[in-house]
Amino acid sequence: MRQLPARIHYPDAAGKTPHPMDSIYRSALGTTFRLGYEMHMTKLLPLSDENIAFATSILRGGGLVAFPTETVYGLGADACNANAVASIFTAKKRPEFNPLISHVATIDAAFALGRKTPIAAALATAFWPGPMTLVLTREDHAPIAKLTSAGLDKIALRVPAHAEAQRLLTTFGGPIAAPSANMSGKISPSRATHVMRSLAGRIDLVLDGGACKSGVESTIIDCTGERAIVLRPGGVTRDEIIRVLGAANLDPDTGNPPGLEINNAPVSPGQLASHYAPNAALRLDVETAATDEILVGFGTTAGSGKQPFTLSATGDLNEAAAKLFDLLHQLDALGAPKIAIAPIPETGLGEAINDRLRRAAATR
Repeated sequence: MRQLPARIHYPDAAGKTPHPMDSIYRSALGTTFRLGYEMHMTKLLPLSDENIAFATSILRGGGLVAFPTETVYGLGADACNANAVASIFTAKKRPEFNPLISHVATIDAAFALGRKTPIAAALATAFWPGPMTLVLTREDHAPIAKLTSAGLDKIALRVPAHAEAQRLLTTFGGPIAAPSANMSGKISPSRATHVMRSLAGRIDLVLDGGACKSGVESTIIDCTGERAIVLRPGGVTRDEIIRVLGAANLDPDTGNPPGLEINNAPVSPGQLASHYAPNAALRLDVETAATDEILVGFGTTAGSGKQPFTLSATGDLNEAAAKLFDLLHQLDALGAPKIAIAPIPETGLGEAINDRLRRAAATR
């Protein structure tokens, strides 16, 4: 259905207003959006005990809730409800061959769903809760919907460190399937406002927890074989993984991720060639921008503009990771036609930053 232009309808004294299909309204509980091509009204609410309970009721009813984690905002659904999981793919326009990550509250809960291996145990002890996802062989009794793992016999699991994500998981009492809360292939959301710009009208609720600390998604590690394979670099660096494996007397060689499966189907999230993309064309490893480009600086390479855009003027990779998606969202909001990015070293978190930038710059 053609999207209708949005109009704003102000509420009456009781906080209510009629909602034609193309309305946006505000209420005392938070901000509620409604767009013309969907039947959802999306509430934007601050984190509180009351709103965590409300989010839990939505999840139990098969609805969709976006919530903050230490990495990016996730779009959550009951991982054991196939219809709810299917609605994630519909809301994001995500291809169903692209697997999802299921989030749980504890390490024990993760290993009740996926088979524990010595590699997985060592990494879980070191990095969970935290920005790491483990791909494990699915346990036969695991109740998670098969669509969550795109029909594969492997399952991607994470125990987040974010206190409010933990509170939501504990209150819900089960696994929550949650990819990033944005339209498929677009910039990941590190703020609630990013989620609303992308998914308002397509989901039920956004819990606003402010800016995400890490800013890039979790590291994904396949632990089903004889050695750990980093499928997607992220918040836990390769050097940290190698150090933990070595200390546990396990093979520290993290290997290279396999290519896409038949028909270009990924074996884990984050493997599609084009991903995390802004509306603007993106050029990488640039020290001097063209006249029609906005240069995003890093370290000694200064950004362009009166108030220069930079990922980190001091060359701090942690700062750069935390600012990456937020800055791309800012440039999109400005309508920048072309973006140039200064060189980022491949060390530490630089591997994850460059991975996101290369996929954002890929042919769409």
